[in-house]
Amino acid sequence: MTKYIFVTGGVVSSLGKGLASASIGCLLEGHGFKVAMMKCDPYLNVDPGTMSPYQHGEVYVTDDGAETDLDLGHYERFTRCVTSKASNITTGKIYGSVIAKERRGDYLGRTVQVIPHITDEIKAAIRAVTSGAPDCDVVIVEIGGTVGDIESLPFLEAVRQFRQDVGRENSLFVHLALVPYIATAHELKTKPMQHSVRELRAIGISPSVLLCRTDRFLSQDIKAKLALYCDVPEEAVITAKDVDSIYEVPLVLSGEGLDAIVLKELGLRSPGRDMSAWERLVETIRHPKGDVVIGIVGKYVSFEDSYKSLNEALSHGGFANDVRVVRRWVEAEELEAGNADALLSGVDGILVPGGFGTRGTGGMVAAAEFARRTGTPYFGICYGFQWAVTEYARNVCGLSGASSTEVDENAEHKVIYKLQDLLGVEEMGGTMRLGSYPCLLRPGSRAARIYGTTEIRERHRHRYEFNKAYESCLTDKGLVIAGKTPDGKFVEVAELPDHPWYLAVQYHPEFQSKPLAPHPLFADFVRASLENRRARRGQGTAAPVSVGAP
Repeated sequence: MTKYIFVTGGVVSSLGKGLASASIGCLLEGHGFKVAMMKCDPYLNVDPGTMSPYQHGEVYVTDDGAETDLDLGHYERFTRCVTSKASNITTGKIYGSVIAKERRGDYLGRTVQVIPHITDEIKAAIRAVTSGAPDCDVVIVEIGGTVGDIESLPFLEAVRQFRQDVGRENSLFVHLALVPYIATAHELKTKPMQHSVRELRAIGISPSVLLCRTDRFLSQDIKAKLALYCDVPEEAVITAKDVDSIYEVPLVLSGEGLDAIVLKELGLRSPGRDMSAWERLVETIRHPKGDVVIGIVGKYVSFEDSYKSLNEALSHGGFANDVRVVRRWVEAEELEAGNADALLSGVDGILVPGGFGTRGTGGMVAAAEFARRTGTPYFGICYGFQWAVTEYARNVCGLSGASSTEVDENAEHKVIYKLQDLLGVEEMGGTMRLGSYPCLLRPGSRAARIYGTTEIRERHRHRYEFNKAYESCLTDKGLVIAGKTPDGKFVEVAELPDHPWYLAVQYHPEFQSKPLAPHPLFADFVRASLENRRARRGQGTAAPVSVGAP
């Protein structure tokens, strides 16, 4: 029977439940088990697609086009599981489904209540995760929010009932909470964890494993105290210590015995653990052979979670080249004053990521122009693609009025315009071009050489597209359209063949990058940036990186 692990959090948010859940999945895969993963978010939004990046961080996109919580990115990077629409539910989605059923008369006149109707809907959603992975051994379910918050109560009640449904031998509760070190007292304090567990037990859930988030390893005395007051075995009190790299987390938790206690509690017999690939990865991270500086010109740089997958994909590109990626964050608006040379001088490569709205778009154009003019490697993603094309139209093709209708509906040259399939569609939620789509790369193009193939699939999240009426105008002046959809409807990749490395894509390659399998575009962009760094310093060139297509 499929086993279930429920991960809850206490005391404060942002302790790393997503990373803890992903690490548990990683360790179980290291023991040879197949896992599926899920996130339950207690907010009323149907999904995070319409939420500000400053409030929620990145919106992660799945193959099947779901806009989801950024923790699903951790799940996919740490494990081999492929998440889907079933992998992320919210209060809004659950209530919307129940209300729709009530309107259809599905409940036959009964009073609709939180218990049992909302909790039953949540339990059904948890069971649905295995429909996409029927042979999975373990389903890991992360409950968002903090124990004690009113918003998460229906989810906690649902998983309490779920444990009764599947049996205690087939389910496990892991609770992550803060064990802070008080510097003035020179002591670790266990009371926050104790109170958090008390809150959890008050609603009928007794955790079997405690993950103690702290900045140092817990002494045996502290573990014994928590075990006594929280009613768990001492071996189940695990130090979730701060680490320099998130990719060390599975190894640190394993060193504390987490995988051993999980296997024991769930009655799983392991054929043996193999974490050698992760051990080699951590060694690479700890001992880089150099640095490379990437300037990231974005709209949400004050909140790095807005670019979580992008950040990680850049690191993966560094791993492939045995270097550490140093990020220089540049607010796009700051480049609108004509000071690109000053703000971008000294960077080895420039990356312009996705975004929406008018703010900072002039700075993105300035970044693309600087990279094109100076020969600095340039990587444009989504919005970075659209404004790179616009910059080329303005400054190379002489179309001074070129713009996007997202910024100027009356632009003289609408080089970027709204997806024609969305004309007349005003609703914002879930109406973009979302999910994985095929792309055919031009044989002999830089993109095709990097991928090592001419047929790829990548994930998208955009509402505007390149206007193909301007294709010949731009290509006549040297721009290469290196990738289109198989039907030729959408332009997906543009590049400059006479530039050291200038490539822009409409899709989001960061969503398919993994630490053990860096995305080829990020790996080669970092290689080119490293080559630029060495050339400027007279140190020779970097060897090409061989990375296959995702």
